[in-house]
Amino acid sequence: MTEASYGSTKDGTPITEEMIQGFADEAERGYSSELLVTKRRGPGRPPLGNAAKKVGSVRLDPALREEAARRAEDDGVSVSEIVRRALREYLRSA
Repeated sequence: MTEASYGSTKDGTPITEEMIQGFADEAERGYSSELLVTKRRGPGRPPLGNAAKKVGSVRLDPALREEAARRAEDDGVSVSEIVRRALREYLRSA
């Protein structure tokens, strides 16, 4: 019988039933408040300011999306940041 697949860790180690059980046991024992408070925030989306943000979708034709992706790579930012910049510039020029 094939073993169930639960993905892999960041370093490529397969996640096993034993690992999952270990994580569950650890969670059931609880965590100290000091550990939770002092733990640094990991990687992820950086905040865009103090106010809550809304997610929206924009449909782009493939050529425009490619152009935005190239510009984002050149500027070292995300395509979302390119769209935000373009929208701000457009709204200021109105």
